[in-house]
Amino acid sequence: MKKTYSVEKTFSGMRIDRWIKNSIKKIPQSLIEKNLRKGKIKLNGKKVKSSYKIKENDQINFYNLEFKDLNLNNKYKYIPSNDVIKSNEKLIIDNNDNFVVLNKNSGVSVQGGTKSKKNLVDIFSKSKIFNNTKPFSVHRLDKDTSGVFMMAKNRETAQLLTSLFRLRKVHKTYIAICHGEVEKNSGVWENELTRFENKKPIIEKAKTIYKVLDKNSICSLVEMKPITGRKHQLRKQLYAIGNPIYGDQKYKLKNTDKGINKNLMLHSYKIKFMINGIKYNYTALLPDYFKKLLVIKRLKLLNTL
Repeated sequence: MKKTYSVEKTFSGMRIDRWIKNSIKKIPQSLIEKNLRKGKIKLNGKKVKSSYKIKENDQINFYNLEFKDLNLNNKYKYIPSNDVIKSNEKLIIDNNDNFVVLNKNSGVSVQGGTKSKKNLVDIFSKSKIFNNTKPFSVHRLDKDTSGVFMMAKNRETAQLLTSLFRLRKVHKTYIAICHGEVEKNSGVWENELTRFENKKPIIEKAKTIYKVLDKNSICSLVEMKPITGRKHQLRKQLYAIGNPIYGDQKYKLKNTDKGINKNLMLHSYKIKFMINGIKYNYTALLPDYFKKLLVIKRLKLLNTL
């Protein structure tokens, strides 16, 4: 059995493995690469690598491949209670015909997975706001990171927003409370960050514009505007300069273990973009635990936050 999908303009320039994850279903990278190698997934009838970049009108072919056979049954099935649905609906910043913007809580995943149970997609799929249909996740936000998050209500908007994120036309601003005094008050971090796929190291360039909003000898309040969107980019970059984020259990120094805050002090507080000449600008208020630590550490809270 053969199924063929045509690549739309908004996905031109995207890697084929990312297209599969975004357009078909979230499946493990290892299975995508395995089926590409075996020729069960082809591009225009030819074998390609997972990193191959697709173009508009390319034909992606699936041969004798049923997604239900891809061993996805190990994902948790999460059914939210009415209280959970209502509490998350209260976090909504904007709700229009095409997408929803909310101030995500720390500790909640964006989507379900083998290690994630409580997640926004499953929560809002049961909400009347989405008419009991599954929301489209259009970008990433770590489970332990709070702040602005967007979900599309239809496939067309999802493709548009995904394209804007990919083309770096969505501008995001984060703030973090980190250990120690960041040496330079502003500048640009440019690093080569390493991540692993199937135990193989992959090196990616990362770039972030930053500004120290306040600091003392104990800690710093930093504003960051990522230019690239690498996994754990901001957390890795602050760790690399010796100033890991409070509450980060993965990227931390030995002398920052004691009295560590339970919450990750990384907040996505602003996002802005433009669609058809209309400017959209959203700000997410700081969580109470973030404000509390600012007071404890004697860091100034800016009026804009």
